[in-house]
Amino acid sequence: MNKTLKTVLTAGVLTVISIGALWFAQRLLMPKYQRGVIEGSFTEEYYKEKVPHEVLIFGDCDAYENFSPIKMYEDCGISAYIRGSGEQYIWQSYYLLEDALRIETPEIVVVSVHSVQFNEPRFESYNRMTLDGMQWSPVKVDAINASMMEGETFLSYVFPILRYHERWSELTPTDWQCIFSKEITSHNGYYMRCDVKPYVGYPIQQPLLDTEFGDNAMYYLQKIVDLCESKGITLILVRAPLEYGWYPEWDENIQEFADANGVTYLNFNDYKDEMDLDLNTDTYDAGIHLNIFGAEKLSSFFGEYLVSNYDLTDYREVSEVAEVYAEKIEFYDFMKEDQLSEIEQYGELVNYGANAIE
Repeated sequence: MNKTLKTVLTAGVLTVISIGALWFAQRLLMPKYQRGVIEGSFTEEYYKEKVPHEVLIFGDCDAYENFSPIKMYEDCGISAYIRGSGEQYIWQSYYLLEDALRIETPEIVVVSVHSVQFNEPRFESYNRMTLDGMQWSPVKVDAINASMMEGETFLSYVFPILRYHERWSELTPTDWQCIFSKEITSHNGYYMRCDVKPYVGYPIQQPLLDTEFGDNAMYYLQKIVDLCESKGITLILVRAPLEYGWYPEWDENIQEFADANGVTYLNFNDYKDEMDLDLNTDTYDAGIHLNIFGAEKLSSFFGEYLVSNYDLTDYREVSEVAEVYAEKIEFYDFMKEDQLSEIEQYGELVNYGANAIE
């Protein structure tokens, strides 16, 4: 082997080793979101799905903490998935919808309007939880450009090690265990909580200085309407049956927008009696989000609404889909029983939720 060829081969091997080491370091240092704040896992978990979905739900915690797709399947045969994430801004809902349409075309798209109140991003950490898990495509590029805050760089999304390179001191056993693969944390995008903290009254909300939504937020809400219309998809706008974080003036604005665009808007606060919702037992954080008991009531009610008003497939009768859902139900029931046992033993959740112990 001549000297030149040997030099080239050596350089090539060193380059491959260096790239591999950087890739490994990046995988190690990126947050795994397997314990505690698991919402950061939700975006990427969608890509592991093995069944079609006729209903896709988008939004922030107003979506992923309040609807149970597994319950919708068990009661009504609906195959639904929540593409939710922490403080998911409405432009991110739009791009996650575009992203999903690369994979499948649902019959119905459901969008929580809760995040329309935000006209610009507020926290880089929430951007990361939504965007880092997206598969690379032109859609992800657009989503990043629409979401970046001052001080963020596009390159740090391409190479997350630039963002997380100082995380060495925060590494946990989970970081090492989940370098190459991660466990599913949600149930078709639903964040399960079985603990109960009754509603005792909401904090006084500050009066609105401006009742109108921002131009950027409304621009993307309109883009969602237009995209669904262009694909022949039925769009339903929703608000969870919880009064906190919402104003009557906003509700009126959304209703006017829905009427002007010929889409349905359901504020589930109007149906609490019909679904027998009880905030003494059906919330885990004093009425801000529903627990599993409240989410199952809402999901049963919404599932019945959907099958009564739209022509949807009963996937309980589609054997190859039913087989997958049988495994999903087993996982759902296991986690439900595990959480209830933990609550009985400790009086609270220790291994689940934001305060989970590593």
